Amino acid sequence: MLAQQRQQVIVERVRGSGGVRVADLVREFGVSDMTIRRDLEALAERGLIEKVHGGATATGLGPAEESGFTAGPVRRRAEKEAIARHAAGLVRPGTAVALSAGTTTWTLAHLLVEVPELTVITNSIRVADVFHRSPRADRTVVLTGGVRTPSDALVGPIAVAAVRGLHVDTLFLGVHGMSVRAGFTTPDLLEAEIDRGLIASARRLVVPADHTKWGTVGISTIAGLAEAHLVITDSGLAEEAREEIAARVGELIVAEPHRESGTAER
Repeated sequence: MLAQQRQQVIVERVRGSGGVRVADLVREFGVSDMTIRRDLEALAERGLIEKVHGGATATGLGPAEESGFTAGPVRRRAEKEAIARHAAGLVRPGTAVALSAGTTTWTLAHLLVEVPELTVITNSIRVADVFHRSPRADRTVVLTGGVRTPSDALVGPIAVAAVRGLHVDTLFLGVHGMSVRAGFTTPDLLEAEIDRGLIASARRLVVPADHTKWGTVGISTIAGLAEAHLVITDSGLAEEAREEIAARVGELIVAEPHRESGTAER
């Protein structure tokens, strides 16, 4: 088992039971005491666990937890809709786009249903369903196969194989978090793998991410900030964070939410 895989299992153990002991992890993984301690130190640095004497405890839901769509209405709906409007303005008729899983890309999909002659590649069941419910004869939607995650993403070898050799104009990448050090991240190792495959297929990488994603670090890095051609966020992002992002990505757009569109939390 690779260190990254082992660390993800450790996070799952901590989240499930509230804490773990070094001695128990040594027995479970068959590695040295020092190896486990290094794992715990790495996870603690990312804010995924709280390192304590002899083991680790949970820090509460956060970077390693993906709530998916099942927890209720979409959080920060106004911000996501503002971001999606800017993202939709980038899509021209007759082009090919890819949308990864996420509530912001799902929001964007609702704005793309009227774009004529569009080809859509996605590993998101929710995104594909948006287009399925608004059929067009001149649209092509390719849904990758794979194993379903809590965020309704399709991941694994089948999903990765499906995007190999494909070429799209723009990828709209949903992320769990972003930071200077970790880049764009996700709490799921397999989701990071398919996302990297989608990035390789795209001429342009656009990351639509609301301000709360800044400073959140998932367990797996998808890409560095500098790999994004454009980041679209909302006006809730602090000025210092805007400067950090603008210094590293090709372009930064800050959208102003319309509060009347709703602010339901999940």
